[in-house]
Amino acid sequence: MESLKNKKAVIIGGSRGIGKAIAKAYLQNGAEVYLLARDAEELSATAQELGAFGMVKSLPIDVSVPVEMEHAAREVLKAFDTIDILVNAAAVYGPIGPVTEVAPEEWKQAIEVNLFGPFLSVHYFAPHMTQKQGTIINFVGGGEGPFPRFTSYVSSKGGIARFTEAIAEEFKEKGIDVNAIAPGAVNTKLLDDLLKAGPEKAGKETYEKFLKQKESGGTPPEKAAALCVFLASNEARGITGKVISAVWDVYEDFPKHRKEMDGSDVYTMRRVRPEWRGLDFGERKEGQ
Repeated sequence: MESLKNKKAVIIGGSRGIGKAIAKAYLQNGAEVYLLARDAEELSATAQELGAFGMVKSLPIDVSVPVEMEHAAREVLKAFDTIDILVNAAAVYGPIGPVTEVAPEEWKQAIEVNLFGPFLSVHYFAPHMTQKQGTIINFVGGGEGPFPRFTSYVSSKGGIARFTEAIAEEFKEKGIDVNAIAPGAVNTKLLDDLLKAGPEKAGKETYEKFLKQKESGGTPPEKAAALCVFLASNEARGITGKVISAVWDVYEDFPKHRKEMDGSDVYTMRRVRPEWRGLDFGERKEGQ
């Protein structure tokens, strides 16, 4: 199957875990990929391994440093005449523990990687993306609800949901679709970092929950990769500004409901109003 034949994809955070699975799936569907990640040794090994599936280039960069991201964009454009797909998969948990006890600089660092990084990515790469067929994919992860002791992570991921929706509107006229995906409970290095922090910092309930996930194998990263293939394909053209679950959403049926979804707040993050839950208190009526 070559649903992405000849498309050029930039994957930030593509050296391991979900990013690596996406890169492999893209290659298997006919795309050419450029991998960007911080760890040069790991990145090189991944590029060499995935080279068996197609054209792979790589460059070590720090996603949170503007000058490095600007340089990366110039280097990518030397290899690709245009960019069809941009995937922002790089992420860290940041400091784990009560908000009053974590180090402020570490908290800020996670925001820079998880939120400022995707901003830099879009800022420098989007101007060179294919008009009317471009695709940007961000990752939300634990940004939908409370995740105590992981305040930097959830703050950044909640921000990604709003960032995604905002730039989706900005890029509509250019035909660049922008979506964010929730990959599910995938066993990645982030999980290892959480378990390493221990129940004292992560919280007993959270620690035990993720320990069970580690033991069960978690959600295969290929689920997120399959969703990323779909979103980058021509079949998904026009689906934009949504937060989509790789596990729970029947996204293959989205094309049938594109008109219903367009302009709707389905698959978005919203403040829940009392009336939506059958409650009749807490809101002023018009004119009051």
